[in-house]
Amino acid sequence: MSTPAIQWYPGHIAKAEQQLKRHLDKVDLVIEVRDARIPLATGHPHLNRWLKGKQHLLVINRRDMVTPAARESWQQWFKTQGQRTVWCDAKAGTGVKQVQQAAIRTGDQLNERRRNRGMRPRPVRALTLGFPNVGKSALINRLVKQKVVASARRAGVTRTLRWVRVGQDLDLLDAPGVLPPRLDDQQAALRLALCDDIGQAAYDGELVAQAFLQLLIVLQSNEASGIAINLLEGRYSTPLSGETGDPALWLEAAATRHTSGDTSRMAQRLLDDFRKSALGSIALELPT
Repeated sequence: MSTPAIQWYPGHIAKAEQQLKRHLDKVDLVIEVRDARIPLATGHPHLNRWLKGKQHLLVINRRDMVTPAARESWQQWFKTQGQRTVWCDAKAGTGVKQVQQAAIRTGDQLNERRRNRGMRPRPVRALTLGFPNVGKSALINRLVKQKVVASARRAGVTRTLRWVRVGQDLDLLDAPGVLPPRLDDQQAALRLALCDDIGQAAYDGELVAQAFLQLLIVLQSNEASGIAINLLEGRYSTPLSGETGDPALWLEAAATRHTSGDTSRMAQRLLDDFRKSALGSIALELPT
């Protein structure tokens, strides 16, 4: 099934990208944060343009929200692309120390070159970059060990750039989530909507919920995806087969049982349950 085109590029993101370009020359390292459930869809198409030869550290956040098999598959895939990854759960703190250590190693290399030129060492300056709501601010708060920047699991919380000191070795620039002005890959845009990585004003919740159900049907044959249709069917007392096998009919049937026939509320409930892992650990993207 298809959904209406999903596009979202609010004014604060356009402004943040302009500010970002002015700060790029000041940083040594770009820490790119992606969502473990959709590590390709949360990769910015302009990243290489921004790197300009700078060091790049790829952090895959929300490792807790996908299966170990999915994580292993992606680690191997990124390795074949020549890209080392650090996987973390910024909310719980798992893997955050590894992120800090990797950033400091970059700083050590930088300062060695500075010393060789007769210059004084200094903390590494790192920019945290990524789509909205992938967990950049949560990661920074974990690194600093206190809440220094606003953080919430919804898109558009961070709206300005801010420098934060992490110990004596690392300065982090927290930037608002950035999106390309146009989302040309609508399958990727759908995944962004499902993971709440773009604003809800960009899409129709019912149609996205139906597309989610269809995606589960397609992906369930891959064990690494973590999809358990029986868990979904049991939670809502509605089978995803037979008379209610069509996503639209399933949504209507589930709404009759749980939200007094309100399919919009049922769609939101389904999406919220996925986003908080109430349907299990589900990877919406897997390497091919």
